[in-house]
Amino acid sequence: MIDVEELDGLDPELRKSLYLFLREMIRKEKPFLLRSELQDMLADFFEDEEHGRHESALVFEVFRYTQVATIRNPWVYLAVRPEIAKWQYFRFHVEDVLFDEIGASDYLKFDEMQVNNSTQVDEFLLEIDLEPFNREFPKLNEYTYIGKGVDFLNRHLSGQFFQDKKRGHEKLFEFLRLHQIEGKQLMLNGHIETVSGLRSALRKALTFLKKQDPSQKWSGISRHMQTLGFQPGWGKDVERVRENLELLREILEAPTPNILASFLSRIPMIFKLVIVSPHGYFGQSNVLGRPDTGGQIVYILDQVRALEKEMRRQIKEQGLEIEPEIVVLTRQIPEAGDTTCNQRQEDIVGTSNARILRVPFRYPSGEIVPHWISRFHVWPFLERFALDSTQEVHSELKGRPDLIIGNYSDGNLVASLMSKKMNITQCNIAHALEKSKYLFSSQYWKDNEAQYRFSSQFTADLIAMNTADFIITSTYQEIAGTEESVGQYETYNAFTMPDLYRVVSGIDVFDPKFNVVSPGADENVYFPYYEKDRRLTELHDELSDYIYGPPGDWAKGELQDRTKPILFTMARLDRIKNLTSLVRWYGENPELRQEANLVLVAGSLDVRDSQDEEEKACIQEMHRLFEEFDLHEQVRWLGTRLDKNMSGELYRFIADSRGAFVQPALFEAFGLTVVEAMNSGLPTFATIFGGPLEIIEDGKSGFHIDPTHGDEAAGLMANFFSRCRADASYWDTISNNSIKRVEEKYNWRLYAQRLLSFSRIYGFWKYVSNLERDETRRYLDMFYSLKMRSLSH
Repeated sequence: MIDVEELDGLDPELRKSLYLFLREMIRKEKPFLLRSELQDMLADFFEDEEHGRHESALVFEVFRYTQVATIRNPWVYLAVRPEIAKWQYFRFHVEDVLFDEIGASDYLKFDEMQVNNSTQVDEFLLEIDLEPFNREFPKLNEYTYIGKGVDFLNRHLSGQFFQDKKRGHEKLFEFLRLHQIEGKQLMLNGHIETVSGLRSALRKALTFLKKQDPSQKWSGISRHMQTLGFQPGWGKDVERVRENLELLREILEAPTPNILASFLSRIPMIFKLVIVSPHGYFGQSNVLGRPDTGGQIVYILDQVRALEKEMRRQIKEQGLEIEPEIVVLTRQIPEAGDTTCNQRQEDIVGTSNARILRVPFRYPSGEIVPHWISRFHVWPFLERFALDSTQEVHSELKGRPDLIIGNYSDGNLVASLMSKKMNITQCNIAHALEKSKYLFSSQYWKDNEAQYRFSSQFTADLIAMNTADFIITSTYQEIAGTEESVGQYETYNAFTMPDLYRVVSGIDVFDPKFNVVSPGADENVYFPYYEKDRRLTELHDELSDYIYGPPGDWAKGELQDRTKPILFTMARLDRIKNLTSLVRWYGENPELRQEANLVLVAGSLDVRDSQDEEEKACIQEMHRLFEEFDLHEQVRWLGTRLDKNMSGELYRFIADSRGAFVQPALFEAFGLTVVEAMNSGLPTFATIFGGPLEIIEDGKSGFHIDPTHGDEAAGLMANFFSRCRADASYWDTISNNSIKRVEEKYNWRLYAQRLLSFSRIYGFWKYVSNLERDETRRYLDMFYSLKMRSLSH
């Protein structure tokens, strides 16, 4: 952090340089300057030899670490980020060259005056400050540990918890007696009434088990074990039961965080899950590519399959014969076209007992909303949807679930409302937070309210983040960014929505509720191109027609040179996915056009087929670019939806041509298509803004591109294809490294294990300690009632 006292005492020459630099900022005549602009200004300023002498002065370090400068002559206010997730605020008076450190509230008030073009601040604007409720709560200190919340929490609380051994052991004993399923007691029965009784029973049980065949099933020892006080749930056989009882004995004698975590991860307490995802068209066919419908559908369906498989494995290890249940809760859309989204229930393919449960949106009158609604406009319907869904889920599962997982802003808000109603553990997964996608989206929320309803969205985010028991992210940067860029969650720490409210302490990314758990690609669908026996070669004629066939209603352009490798991309057509920019980069770069053809699978070719305004604009722009750069013989645009098996074989089909994949998004929270392409063996180019920055090792398992410098990105891709043409082994090296990277880091088996383990550990600490944060909950309930409800209706 920057020490203000060390900034004092400027000598005359340094004061002069500082004054002149501040004047340069004023002369830009811009209310806000971004970090990149300030970096360029500093570089230009220090080219002057006189100013260059002061380049290392501490006062200029303030500007180097500034993320945003807010300017109104004679004042310059700075939001400074000297370390990851650490913020300070400064103000400079240009004429007098005076400066001081200020609080977040004063900085945000100045922001509001700029946005409103006013010299007055609303001193009575609602100010949100959650810091007082969290002062006594354990927090991480180092940014390197952000995203490892469960490890920190377990270490910190276990140390505190067992300092008072008597109290700690009693709480653990109470927790073990809680567990039941379908009216049947698990773990401990009434024969054990005290902690000392538990110790005695443990000794007797372990003595008994040492004399038994390790492979003997629970059924063979159950009568004796139940007499001692132990119910089913300790393990499927003698060996497993002994392991778990030994772990418990160690915890009672000399607990360590690792032993406690290992023991808790084995407790039978997760049998029924609800996963919430209300927006878009949630179905298993004919939905991908529709508005608001893309990677999150693939993510959740793959997540469900992995979770069910892991739950079944764990339940078997626990020695129980219970069928796990997973319900994906979404919205029922009566006018669903050729999808199944009008059906109340749909079994999930590849699972035994998981299903999609659809509940309709309703108007205040009770009438069902028949048509699709953009994710930006679902807010008026979510409270009623949550209440109706609570009843539906309770009926469907014949009781309350053990865990609820929210997805996206709307799903997380619904999960918050439902978890409060049912008193269950809540996990949130944002996937993507819109606030970081749109520049100055909170300051200028009113300008975008009609289209995006940011007021409702950001309010819902703030509530859901703080009510969740734990939060899962796909990458570290999603939480806390990098040294240069701000994390998605980090942007909710302090921000203002002028004339609505200001947040001086919203969410703290040092809170141990944050955990990085990266998803994977479906290994049955996305596998390396060289695994010939698994290939769907029957699709190759059809795929060849897709790529090289004549133009038509669903295809634009006809590739003339089939000897060129293919540069491939697949995404929704919207501004953030940035596909029109990719086409422009390609059109403007003759070397890339010479080296490769470009194939896009995106949206629809006919603007009349879209209900989404952003997509319509992108469709029109795409057609215009084809004409501007005469791309008809080098670019193939497929406006069609492919099922996942077809998509998987398409990746491999393009790998056969020694092609590459590109993901040019302005921002990508994770990058599921990046993982799919890499696991298929396609060398991949992907945005530096978001998850791909962590997925790809630049130059080794793929390449980073900056979508704000398209000419450089196009040049990088052209050079890659040129090098591969000269040295075929280079393509093989990148391809093999891509596959290896995904195999080691991004798989669903590990994801499911970690998520279920986290659920148990957070559930335990929530029960035995003050993780409820009741004061925070009451504060957020008031915020919801006073703001969220009025914004939504």
